Amino acid sequence: MDKESFQNPYKKGTIKVGEQIIKYEVNFVIVLDNFTLSIKDEVIHNRRSLHQIPESGFEEYKTGEFIISKLKEYDIEYFPNIAGTGVLGYMKGFEGKRTIAFRSEMDALSVEEKTGLSYSSKNKGMMHACGHDGHMAILLGLAFYLSKHKEKLRDHVVFVFQPAEEGPGGAKFMIEQDIIEKFKIDRIYGLHLYPDVLEGMLGCKHGPMMAQTAEFDMVIRGQSGHGAIPHKAKDSVVAAASLISAFQSIISRSIEPIEGAVITVGKMWAGERRNVIAGTANLEGTIRAFNEKVYNTIKDRMKEITKGIELMYSCSIDLEFRDMYPAVINDVEMFKEFVEAIGDDNIELVDPQMTAEDFSYFQKVVPGLFFFVGVRNKEKGYKYPLHHCNFDFDEDVLLVGIQTYIEILKHIKAL
Repeated sequence: MDKESFQNPYKKGTIKVGEQIIKYEVNFVIVLDNFTLSIKDEVIHNRRSLHQIPESGFEEYKTGEFIISKLKEYDIEYFPNIAGTGVLGYMKGFEGKRTIAFRSEMDALSVEEKTGLSYSSKNKGMMHACGHDGHMAILLGLAFYLSKHKEKLRDHVVFVFQPAEEGPGGAKFMIEQDIIEKFKIDRIYGLHLYPDVLEGMLGCKHGPMMAQTAEFDMVIRGQSGHGAIPHKAKDSVVAAASLISAFQSIISRSIEPIEGAVITVGKMWAGERRNVIAGTANLEGTIRAFNEKVYNTIKDRMKEITKGIELMYSCSIDLEFRDMYPAVINDVEMFKEFVEAIGDDNIELVDPQMTAEDFSYFQKVVPGLFFFVGVRNKEKGYKYPLHHCNFDFDEDVLLVGIQTYIEILKHIKAL
């Protein structure tokens, strides 16, 4: 389906849930069941409450307290203080042959919010600018749904509220606390609100979907000197310029053209004043790739080029890598089930993204599927990218995330 020509139908009406008459307005292709529609106010309340209390990674204390209060309210067993501030919810199925996990991030960004919303951040300089408030609201919505349908739940379900996705990778710390083994998790699902996909559509692909990434730091040590006497100095700035140019040749000449990879030097500083040759230069950057072999080739070539630059400019260079998140690689069978559960008319096959996600750590130990929930609707004003001070979305889309999880559980006969 052509994603640019796609138009979501608009529906509204009333439904009866018990003795209560509930009005609804939805504009999504995926069919929302009556109960999902009936919990809209609860889901929005949770999202707005969480939006007002954004916290940094491993400092999500109020966020964790709110999540625990809701799990208690829904009568769901919970486990606090996982990897510091993380929280797990747990529901037993009546057969219990498998354990299905669903994950949401908890942390926010150091961004000053400028949305002007009535429920804007109360923490100055912090904002849920990456949609994690929505992700938590979706997962709490699923927990609420399942708490009211316990008699239908065949398999065990774990609700993973994970700290520090934005860094340094809370998923890794949760895994190191053996949550996979303790709860015998067989598979895991995750999602992300995404402004590059049309509102109400789901974006996904099998195989590599998001990149593996590393940070690197470099210190070039030459010898400072007078700008008028360059031959008596060793210019670290010239060495840095050559280094940056040479790094860019790695992608074009050392990597197979059909492979995706990026080297970015995002920060450089050197020197003391305009007429003094800089004795030291500092570089900071990132590398990204989908294929681990490509990723390692980039690192090896950077090391080799660095040695060559040292010889060329008679300087010394320290190069340090910090491996960050592995690539998000979606399980092929889980993707097939996802398409069968949701229907291909509701799914946009996305291109691999060079952004990174620590959900990939979970996929290293159990089969996992990660997908996008589209929020782009320029007519409504929802046009800003993730991490932007004006990022927002139509809260109705949270119901799409909940319903998607429900449909997955039904399709794999867990519900």
